[in-house]
Amino acid sequence: MKIGHDYDYFRTKVEPALESKLDEFRLLGYKKVTEQELWGFLTKKKWKKPKENVRLFEIVEEIMAVKVSEYIHFATIEAFKGSEFAFDNEKERRELLK
Repeated sequence: MKIGHDYDYFRTKVEPALESKLDEFRLLGYKKVTEQELWGFLTKKKWKKPKENVRLFEIVEEIMAVKVSEYIHFATIEAFKGSEFAFDNEKERRELLK
């Protein structure tokens, strides 16, 4: 059984690209996105099907091509997946209406 993602090998090598992309996010007002969250987006969404014999420059190119809107869309969907809120719970509904 495979543990981790095929591209995890490149993670330390592409840290400068990740930091650069996070700087861009911060300039656009998204200050709370972490490197781990960005990497999670890349491995779960962008690189769902890893290429064989991928080269370092291809990984960097794909990191730099990430759009803020793509990441925000992904993060929103993930937040809804993890949400345990239900409108049929009266106590939660009243808490929401406060």
